[in-house]
Amino acid sequence: MANHVSFPLLLFIIFYRVSAARHVSVQTGGSITIPCSYDQYYINHVKYWCKGYGWAHCSSVVRTDHAKSTDRASISDDITQKVFTVIMTDLEPDDSNTYRCVVEINGGPDSMIQLLYLSVTPGTPELYVDQQEVTGVEGGSVTVRCYYSNSGDMKWCRMGGDCVSGFSGTLNGTSVTLKRTSDANNRTVFTVTMSGLKMVNTDWYWCRVGELEMPVHITVSQQTATQRTSKMTSTTQDPTPQQPSASPTAEPVQTDNTSQGAEGNMEEVHQRSVKVLLISLGMLVVVKAGILVTWNMWRRHKDNKAKDQTTNNSVDPFPEAEDDVTYSTVILQHKTQLKGQTKSAEPDDNVVYSSLALQVTTQQRAAAAQ
Repeated sequence: MANHVSFPLLLFIIFYRVSAARHVSVQTGGSITIPCSYDQYYINHVKYWCKGYGWAHCSSVVRTDHAKSTDRASISDDITQKVFTVIMTDLEPDDSNTYRCVVEINGGPDSMIQLLYLSVTPGTPELYVDQQEVTGVEGGSVTVRCYYSNSGDMKWCRMGGDCVSGFSGTLNGTSVTLKRTSDANNRTVFTVTMSGLKMVNTDWYWCRVGELEMPVHITVSQQTATQRTSKMTSTTQDPTPQQPSASPTAEPVQTDNTSQGAEGNMEEVHQRSVKVLLISLGMLVVVKAGILVTWNMWRRHKDNKAKDQTTNNSVDPFPEAEDDVTYSTVILQHKTQLKGQTKSAEPDDNVVYSSLALQVTTQQRAAAAQ
């Protein structure tokens, strides 16, 4: 790093500090997490966090190539997200100063990627949040509450990206609404709600009111099977009226409130219900058709059987025939009765002989009628 700067450069640094530096307010004894994003080109470079008003006198607090933590500061580098973060704890009034996120350049001047002014106050900070770490689920929503006492425009900005101001807007296709309210403790609240979350919404954001800002990290995870089929309510709670934390701890707050993002889950549940209904109706139609076919086959069989019985019952036991039809009657006679009539050869005693009695059809019918 350079050991001296020219006067024009010093003026430029002062102007840059006033016009472009972020201003973060933290309560005494609190903590703060600061994100610093960098370009792909700097992935393998050393990063550090330095303290000092002048660039030439900015002394390193913590570095990625040395011990990555001290008694009250630590640094970590996420090369996947291309962000290194600095955490400062147990802050004291003497920690109020100008800080820089810096990338070390071998053989050349180091590159400052962010300038920040940190003010540590014994009272309630002018701008603070419940938690700096907030988590949500894909398709759901998250709510961030920024408490402030200063004045100025309200903005919700993605780190290194666009901002939403006014009452509503979108960031990476996700709906963002802003609302100014007051809570039960008469604190003015700037409420940010992001609905229809996507995995790409995982990132650092800045809650900004006037010149003050506070970083908030949002992590979006995939929904479980239970979360996709059940209605969830928000578990985000108002802070207690205890001493406010100027810079909240890094413990995540889970906001499984897809009831606020009903556009995602309720539509999916509705589609599932429609599918189940259609399948049920289809099965009912098939069963009904089977019953009708079986009933028709049974009726047809019954009708055919009744028709056959009617045809059999209509047959005349004495069919109309020509008068010349004759019938025969067998008359059994024993051999002894015939001895006087014939002298033919002697047959066996068991032989039975027959004689035919011919009758005209009309005579037979008359006898039957009697």
